[in-house]
Amino acid sequence: MIEITCNDRLGKKVRVKCNEDDTIGDLKKLVAAQTGTKWDKIQLKKWYTIYKDHVTLADYEIHDGMNLELYYT
Repeated sequence: MIEITCNDRLGKKVRVKCNEDDTIGDLKKLVAAQTGTKWDKIQLKKWYTIYKDHVTLADYEIHDGMNLELYYT
């Protein structure tokens, strides 16, 4: 299990525990459950990289303790 922090820079910071073999779509669903928004309205970024839903966290080399940027579309 790894812990990832998602920050929307509007005052909301969400910590989510998941596995490295989960997809970005799975991570979005966990974040949506804590924020109360729909999972398909969430966009996860790191710098200028927009993460795609079907790729796993291990493929993007997302590890324990990483911070991701959370945007609402």
